[in-house]
Amino acid sequence: MEGDAIVKLAAALAIGLGSVGPALGIGMAVSKAMEATGRNPEAASAIRTSMILGAGLAEAVAIYAFVIALILSLVA
Repeated sequence: MEGDAIVKLAAALAIGLGSVGPALGIGMAVSKAMEATGRNPEAASAIRTSMILGAGLAEAVAIYAFVIALILSLVA
């Protein structure tokens, strides 16, 4: 394998593997938030706020992986 091909493979792996964790985390957060809202509808606004904050923090990890993939593919 040439050096350029290895860099492209590393960039693809960075974004691919870097977005699996946040996707699972956001999915579990939304699932539990829906379950909690079903059990206690009066607390829906507080649950929604916490869920959106957690989803945003999890999404930041995917954005970091995307930035690393861009750096690998454009700079190297």
